[in-house]
Amino acid sequence: MEKYVLALDQGTTSSRAVLFDKRLHKKAMAQREFPQHFPKLGWVEHNPMDIMRSLYSVINEAVVKAGIREEQIDSIGISNQRETVVVWERNTGKPVYNAIVWQCRRTAPLADKLIAQGKGELIREKTGLYPDAYFSGTKIKWILDNVAGVRERAEKGEILAGTIDSWIIYNLSGKKAHVTDRTNASRTMLYNIHTLEWDDELLELLDIPRSMLPEVKDCSAIYAYTDKEVCGFCAPIASAVGDQQAALFGQCCFSEGETKVTYGTGCFLLMNTGENAVNSKHRLLTTIALSMNGKVKYALEGSIFMGGALIKWLRDELGLISSAKETDVLAESVADSGGVVVVPAFTGLGAPYWDSYARGMIIGLTRGTTKAHICRAALEAIAFQVEDALRCMQEDSSIRLPSIKVDGGASVSDLLLQFQADMLNTSIYRPLNTESSVTGAAFLAGLATGFWQNREELKSVWSVEQVFTPGMDSAERDAKYNLWQRALNRSKAWLEQPEAVL
Repeated sequence: MEKYVLALDQGTTSSRAVLFDKRLHKKAMAQREFPQHFPKLGWVEHNPMDIMRSLYSVINEAVVKAGIREEQIDSIGISNQRETVVVWERNTGKPVYNAIVWQCRRTAPLADKLIAQGKGELIREKTGLYPDAYFSGTKIKWILDNVAGVRERAEKGEILAGTIDSWIIYNLSGKKAHVTDRTNASRTMLYNIHTLEWDDELLELLDIPRSMLPEVKDCSAIYAYTDKEVCGFCAPIASAVGDQQAALFGQCCFSEGETKVTYGTGCFLLMNTGENAVNSKHRLLTTIALSMNGKVKYALEGSIFMGGALIKWLRDELGLISSAKETDVLAESVADSGGVVVVPAFTGLGAPYWDSYARGMIIGLTRGTTKAHICRAALEAIAFQVEDALRCMQEDSSIRLPSIKVDGGASVSDLLLQFQADMLNTSIYRPLNTESSVTGAAFLAGLATGFWQNREELKSVWSVEQVFTPGMDSAERDAKYNLWQRALNRSKAWLEQPEAVL
């Protein structure tokens, strides 16, 4: 009887379930978007119950589509949007507030306060992160400080907190397990990536009770079993991993120096640095890449807030396009951006700038500017942001990248990847399966149960669809990059008062 790994990818705008066989062929797939909430300027929230409803829906749809029996599900793997945090009642599972999403900037003043108190270096040394509203710790503190009665209940042990993987496992297990993995823990600003423990000094700094937090385990391990009354079947939940680390593993970047870029809602760059936790001189993040059999590997990471979400903005808010595919069609209809530059700092700038008060702009407009120029400039903006972070990554690691593996929804754009290859002067490899996060979750679950035996077997089922090689001369490359830098500098510190993000 053939078996399958059920991989769940819980992302920022949608949830997805994929059933993979041993050759990494998709037996069935289902995907559902769920609502986004923007209650105030710079705030982003999800209803945690919407997330679970979307997951239950896609799990059921994928299993029904595949026409398989319960015993054919070998295991479940989870990849998830990181940093997004849920706080809920221990006994009932009822959220005390909406999930605060990684994009949310409401806690920027708190992060600034930590820096002003001289705590930035302490946090960086312990966690590899810089104080920023991006990370989970400040979000948990905000809920404790602003939702009536929650802090008092948390101090009594009645309240739990976790990133989305914890929330999913808690629910799928029938409220039996409160766990997370080291990659997600490493994104909270509360976890010491060297001692591999929740850090008491950081918990005290943010006034967060330790009792709220989940047990931390390896990425590839049996966390719990699904509750049959909840899911309709009982199967081991055998992996949990932050989506970007999942993509690194799903791209088979197993060796030191191997790098991937995910063009998702945001853009995320990870370089495997092996057992060496590289200290970035360019304010990139040092994070846990993987934890298996008690052994940890690290990565350098660049986090860019607006990637594919920029294309969605062109469609939903500006109405310039009716579908994402139309972006390429319009962009290819013009030779270049006509001097137009888009800086998508809608929620501030991520790595390597970390400017919470930057805001987006379109500059270089003339009477001859068309929506085709703006679409092309938007695609180029995604590539420029990636270039900024990769330049820093190569300097920090002293590794010159001969090639980069890419994935994510926006990686289907040939124009974007060719421009990226041209600007980086580096070959870009796009795999046949660009959904690397869900692939990584499947790989890690399958390794935990013996569905796949080792990494060599994983490499044998991974394949390249297309290679993009650079073809732009250095003078044109430099001119385009300099124009981007000029526009970028004009967007920085646009909001002069911290209160403006509230």
